[in-house]
Amino acid sequence: MTLLHILDLLSTFVFALVGARVAADKSLDYGGIAFIAAIASVSGGTLRNLFLGLRPIWIVDPWIITSIFAAVIITLVFRRVTHVGKTLLIMDTFGLAVATMSGAQLAIEMQVSWFAAIILGVITAVTGGLLRDVLCQVEPVLLHRETIGTSALMGAITFVALNQLAISQNIAAIIGGAVVILTRVISIQFDLHLPKFSK
Repeated sequence: MTLLHILDLLSTFVFALVGARVAADKSLDYGGIAFIAAIASVSGGTLRNLFLGLRPIWIVDPWIITSIFAAVIITLVFRRVTHVGKTLLIMDTFGLAVATMSGAQLAIEMQVSWFAAIILGVITAVTGGLLRDVLCQVEPVLLHRETIGTSALMGAITFVALNQLAISQNIAAIIGGAVVILTRVISIQFDLHLPKFSK
C-alpha cells in the first residue's frame, strides 16, 4: 500500500465521519447521513482525478467505499449527536491536511505543472466540505471563517516547493501537512481570517 493510497483512505474516512456527524446533527435520515458522508469524503478526490484524466478512485478501490461505510456505521452506532465541536474540528483539520497532500502528490506524480499541483491540492481538500455544508443547509465554513482555503493553499505551496528542491516526498508531505494544521490552528486560536467585503 503506497503513501498516496494511505493518505486517500485516511482523508476519506475522516471527511466521511465529519460529514456523517454534520448530517446527523441536522436530523437527516440514515440514507441522508450516508449520502452526505459519501459526498463529503470523495467529491474532492473525484474532481481532482477528473481534472487529471483519471477514473475516480472510489470506482476502482473498494477500500474507499469501506472507509465511508465504516464512518457511517460509527456515526449510527454511537448515536450521541453533538454540534460540531473541538473533536470534529481536530479531525476535520487533520483530514484537510491529508487531503491537501494527497491531491498535490498525485498531481506531481502525473507530472503536471507546479501551479496546477498546488491548485489540485486545494481542490482535493476543500470541495467535500463545501458541498457538505451546502447540502446540509449550513453556512459554508470555507467561505466565511477559519481560513480553510488559505491553510490548504499554504500546505500545498510548501509541499510543491519542497518537491522542487528534490526533498523526499514523504518528508515534504509531513512538512506540508504540518503547515496546513499549523495555519488553521493559528487562525482559529487568534480569530484570524481573510478581510471581508463591507458595504
